[in-house]
Amino acid sequence: MPADAAPTRPDDPGARTARGPARYAADDHLGGRSLLVAAAYVVLRRRVDGRDEVLLQLRRGTGYMDGYWATLAGHVDPGESVHEAAVREAAEEAGVVVAPDALVPLTALHRFERGGPAVEQRLDAFFEVTTWSGDPVTREPDKTAAMGWFPLDALPDPVVPHERLVLDVLAAGDPLPAVLSLPS
Repeated sequence: MPADAAPTRPDDPGARTARGPARYAADDHLGGRSLLVAAAYVVLRRRVDGRDEVLLQLRRGTGYMDGYWATLAGHVDPGESVHEAAVREAAEEAGVVVAPDALVPLTALHRFERGGPAVEQRLDAFFEVTTWSGDPVTREPDKTAAMGWFPLDALPDPVVPHERLVLDVLAAGDPLPAVLSLPS
């Protein structure tokens, strides 16, 4: 930056750092770049009589995977972190309060359709939660036909496929990779 240039704030689109602009141009991600739809997934997990159980809900009326069992999950809202989205979704869908520091990252799942539309570029952040307050109940009956606890090693059928992948690895006791990619 020239010595006579006016100082700028870091949130100013024209601000610069020693390495370049501090922010992207408003149209920087248009055109040939991928746009990612971000979502947060919450795997509520408890141990009962020596067996791990997870909370699942039966989807209905959503237009996506209705009739499938699923974890608590939802899209990240504008201006929201994946952690904030996970906490919000747990409260909205099951009425439980999850502290942000109770979210244990499991994996990030990149789902995409090669050559497909931008809306099919997904990045899903999965968290495990073993401590929360409140008893889970269906809070969105228009989107949830049923909710219940299931043994991790004996899940109901069908489970949303990409969620089933994560749950099956947990059931096997294997570590999940930090990032998974699932092209279709």
